[in-house]
Amino acid sequence: MAFARVMVQAYAQQGKSPAEALKLAQITPSRLQQPDARMTALQMELLSGAAMQELDDEGLGMFGRKLPWGSYGMLARASISSTSLRLALKRWCRHHALLTDDIRVTLVETGPIASIAIEERVDLHTRGPSAREFCMVYVLRNIHGLACWYIDSRIPLLAAHFPYPAPAHADAYRFMFPGPLSFDAPRAQIRFDARYLDLPLRRDEKALNQMLKRALPITVLQYRRDRLLVQQVRQALAASPEQTHSAEGLARLLHLSARTLHRQLKEEGASLQELKDQVRSERAKDLLYRSSKAVKQVAAATGFRNEKSFIRAFRHWTGVSPAEFRRDAG
Repeated sequence: MAFARVMVQAYAQQGKSPAEALKLAQITPSRLQQPDARMTALQMELLSGAAMQELDDEGLGMFGRKLPWGSYGMLARASISSTSLRLALKRWCRHHALLTDDIRVTLVETGPIASIAIEERVDLHTRGPSAREFCMVYVLRNIHGLACWYIDSRIPLLAAHFPYPAPAHADAYRFMFPGPLSFDAPRAQIRFDARYLDLPLRRDEKALNQMLKRALPITVLQYRRDRLLVQQVRQALAASPEQTHSAEGLARLLHLSARTLHRQLKEEGASLQELKDQVRSERAKDLLYRSSKAVKQVAAATGFRNEKSFIRAFRHWTGVSPAEFRRDAG
């Protein structure tokens, strides 16, 4: 509810009443002032949408000048023709600088990790700690939600950093930025797998026009589908076999629930058992070809409890026994 109070403050700055917006979102004045009160994603969408239109300011008072209604839609429209998510995000960041000088948003790639960072160009503390916090959360959720929508894929966060102490409502951040969180960081930024940047945009102008009629859900709610999940599962199974024996262990590594993991893999036309078999098969064939390990040792190295079950599985995968494979490969 601290974010709702920031929006009410934006109304006060313009000498206007937030009564109709609060009524639309079904937030009572007493509820608004409760320190530990929360609002739903729908209430957030309704309140912020009404406030942006009534105040004609999509920045909701966060910046030194108003961002007229349609400003963030313009950013999305300017990036929709990009050939990849990388280009789209670079364009978005560059054009955001045309809206306000108060912050600079940048896309940075460091090896396999990509990050979107916010540099404060003015002292946002002067607008109050809650307004500064809301600015960081709002901008990062906006660009992250749009990026997911562009490629029609969830983009899991490897980390989210914020340059202020953990607020009283810090537990709510896990809904907005699922993944490892840190506060009192040098700057606000989100980090994710850079492979998503290579994915093509799956949206066109027609889809954009439809989305902009109700754009706020993509910045409030988390995207579900993950188009890189199959690759991430394979990588985790290969890199951390001791932590991925169970679906629960694997899901923890990927910051998902086991139920979500199974559901998303099904949406991608894969199953966890199939991926486990593929990774085990590749590992077993590599060990048989490149090493002199006994079959029993290869079985243990690929997660099998006994040699007999490994031989049976290997024959199912390849049509030959491990010994036959090694002989033919040699």
